[in-house]
Amino acid sequence: MAEGVFTERERAFEAAFAMQEATRFRTIARRNRMLAAWAASLIGRDDLDVYASEVIAADFSKAGDADVLRKLMRDFAAAGVAIDEETVQLKMHAFMQAASQQTEVL
Repeated sequence: MAEGVFTERERAFEAAFAMQEATRFRTIARRNRMLAAWAASLIGRDDLDVYASEVIAADFSKAGDADVLRKLMRDFAAAGVAIDEETVQLKMHAFMQAASQQTEVL
């Protein structure tokens, strides 16, 4: 009997973890879409859906935000937009907070 209780508890924890990870994934994807919209307006990209896909795809190369930051910095440099990493990181943080609040509502 105790084994059944532990098995149910384990499944519940696994389900909760899976839901948290799915929410985290959606939040980061939403943040990256916001970043892409912001960056696209600065660098003059009109193809927001394509650019957002590029930014989201950049996030899959390595864990963490460094890959997205590098992509944005390269794109800013290529477009001749003078912006520092700190400004981009502040935007990433602000968009993460906004995306998190929006995801909670869903």
